[in-house]
Order: sequence, then C-alpha cells, then structure tokens
Amino acid sequence: MTSNSLVGTKELKHRIETHEARIGIIGMGYVGLPLALLFSEEHFQVTGFDIDAHKVEILNQGGSYIVRIPGNTIQMARDSGFRATVDYGEIAQMDVVILCVPTPLDEYHAPDLSYIRDTVRSIAPQVHDGQLIILESTTYPGTTEEVVVPLLENGNQADLRMAMDDVSRGFYVAFSPEREDPGNDSIARRDIPKVVGGCGAAAVELASAVYASIFNRVVPVSSPAAAEMTKLLENIYRCVNIALVNELKQLCMRMGIDIFEVIEAARTKPFGFQAFYPGPGLGGHCIPIDPFYLSWKAKQFDFHTKFIELAGEVNIGMPYFVVDNIIEALSQRRKSLFGSRVLVLGLAYKRDIDDLRESPSLTIIELLQKRGARVEYNDPFIPSAGQGRKYALNMTSTSLDRIPEFDCVIIATDHSQYDYPSIVSKAQLIVDTRNATKGLTADNIVRC
Repeated sequence: MTSNSLVGTKELKHRIETHEARIGIIGMGYVGLPLALLFSEEHFQVTGFDIDAHKVEILNQGGSYIVRIPGNTIQMARDSGFRATVDYGEIAQMDVVILCVPTPLDEYHAPDLSYIRDTVRSIAPQVHDGQLIILESTTYPGTTEEVVVPLLENGNQADLRMAMDDVSRGFYVAFSPEREDPGNDSIARRDIPKVVGGCGAAAVELASAVYASIFNRVVPVSSPAAAEMTKLLENIYRCVNIALVNELKQLCMRMGIDIFEVIEAARTKPFGFQAFYPGPGLGGHCIPIDPFYLSWKAKQFDFHTKFIELAGEVNIGMPYFVVDNIIEALSQRRKSLFGSRVLVLGLAYKRDIDDLRESPSLTIIELLQKRGARVEYNDPFIPSAGQGRKYALNMTSTSLDRIPEFDCVIIATDHSQYDYPSIVSKAQLIVDTRNATKGLTADNIVRC
C-alpha cells in the first residue's frame, strides 16, 4: 500500500471513530431512514438523499411517513444535524455514502438493478478519493464488484483486479446487507450483528469502523460476494421453510388436521426444530424476491437451484390457493364470487406495519377483481393505497362498521388491533388465512 493510501485510510478511520465523518444515506425508506436515525443518535452529521421531494419535505419538517418511526424521533435527529435533500451534488461533501435503494424483480422474475445502476451513475461524478461507498441493497453475489465498482469507475471494466484494489482506486467500496425486520420490537436494532464485505482490506476496515459506531457487533467476511450470499442464505432459509409449512397446510386441510396445532406441538421439541407458520403468501422486499435473484445468478454458472425455485413457486401459488378456497366457501352458501362483495382485512404484508411491498393481499385483491368480485379493504396502518410498482388500487380503507354488508371477509393480515370475536360475530362469512380466529368456533369461519 502506498504511503498516500495509508494516510487516506488513517484519516478517514479517525474521522469515523471520532464521529466527525459526514454520513450520506441514499434512500429514505424502510431501511435507509432507520439507519440514518442510528447514526444521528451517535451525533454523526447525517444527510439523507431521496428522489422523492415529498419525503424530503416531510423529514425536513420533522415529520415521519413510516408508522413505526414517530415524528419526534425525526425531530430529535434534526436537532442533531440530520437533514434530507434531493440534491445528489451534495454527495461530494460526504465521507461515507451508503446506498439503500430498492432491488425488485422485473415482470420475468429477473433481477431489476435499475435503481442501483441509476443511483451509482448519479453519484459517480461526485465520488472522490478517500471516500467510502457502501451498498446495503439486497442483491445477487457479484453485484458490488461487477456492477457498482465499474460504474463508479466510469464503466471501465477492463481490469477487475484493479477495480478490486482499493490502493490504486483512491476510494473504497464495500457491501453490508440490511437486516431490517419491520414490526419486530423484540431485539434492538443495535443488537443485530452487521455483516461486512469489502473490496480490499482497507474497505473492510473502514466499513467495519462505520458500523461498529452504531452496532454492537460487526462480522467481517472475505469479500462483498460472501456478504451478498449471506443475505440471500438468511432469507432463502425462511422462504424454503415457509414453503414447506404452506405445502403441509394444504395437505393437512385435505386430511382434516389442524396444521397450527401440529406446529405448536412440534415446537415443544427443545432441539432440531424451529417453528415457521403458513399464510396467504410471502410479502416484504426480501423473502419473496431473494430466491429468484440467486436462481438467476446460478444459471450463469450452469447450475439450476431446483429446490429453491420450487419453494418460490409454492409461496407464489398461495394467493391462488386462498382465492380457490374463497370460491368454494361462497359456493357452499349458494353464492358466486362474481358480483360478491369481499372485504380484505390487512393490506400490509405482515402484522402491525404499514409496508405493502410484495404483499400477498395485493395479489388476492387482483385475482378477486379479475373474477368479478367487488373488493374493498381495511387496514389500520394504511388509510389509502394508490398506485405502486405492481398495483393500482386507488382505494381507501373501509370502516369495520360495514362488515355485515360484505358476502365474505378475508383475514389476510392478522393485525393486533383487530377485535376478532367482534369481526366474526358481524360477518356473514370469514376466510381466515392467518389462524387469527384460533379458539373461536362459529359456522361462518373457514380457515385456509
């Protein structure tokens, strides 16, 4: 390592350890905003970047657009120097830049890296020597080295060894996967270990120092690809096990066995078993998507991830399974789905959050509408739902007082605010996909 590189690394590390480093976080969503608040709590100077001017305005006024983050938390961060902007030109003023942008699938279930590419192209002219760039977005192994680094170096992919060499490059690049679990208050965010993989030893050292300032444990790995694969393993592990219980639920229904009773009995084993629970399908940004990211990348190595792809297919099929059961339940009451009024309880993908990314409720609503049902929804955390990447609902949340008006009420998300005995007493028909009515016995309940 050259003496200039040594000096640059030492200077940046000193600024990080003394909390003098200026932190820029791109993407003020469910990952980027909580991360910005953690740095603000440690009195770093933090700037949040986002292309959504409305979000930026809300943050700069001390407000919040995420249910689990109260406005007073934003105001406290602002008092510590946090601010938001749409001006990517300010990237040049940052010592550390962390990218927390979406990585969805396209219509063919292939990775859509457009947000990463567009963001990196936008910041590349502002990146300078001695700056640390960290990608947090969930993606396939190789993205950091094969996509981010070349774009930062103005598209020069001629010598990947040079791109991996933080000595000759002048700036540092690392990958550290986000580990957000919206709605989970059982573990403090600081207590979630942070995995870090860097393009070279200096990048690992600096990125580890950055995260050690806000997390209680940092776990360095040998490369960005290893860190990227770590994130995929974590989520595919959940995806595969959820697919297993989803398939077993379908079998148990045919056999007249309560799958939830079986799971509760199995979880009494003090070793070798972890409980996973079935539902109407997977939601959230990571678990429904990650298997397809890895299977796409695996094909470049002439390898087919049959087991992982099958799990993804099982989970994708669950909303269709739910709709088939709704049709059957209505037909037993001499009603057709076509023209029936259906209320979906819960638009978010999991309990007690306001996040509807990849929510199975969206697919269920779409399928019901295609079959001629008149669909409305209720969600205490989502008062209105307009148009998104994969949906165009343009709906507002319906009052629960209107439950008796509907031919069928579907419990798609088991929010804790719902009074399930009251809902059951008012509804003509309940289709429960979450076992939310456990312990209740009524002729109008169908569990699937």
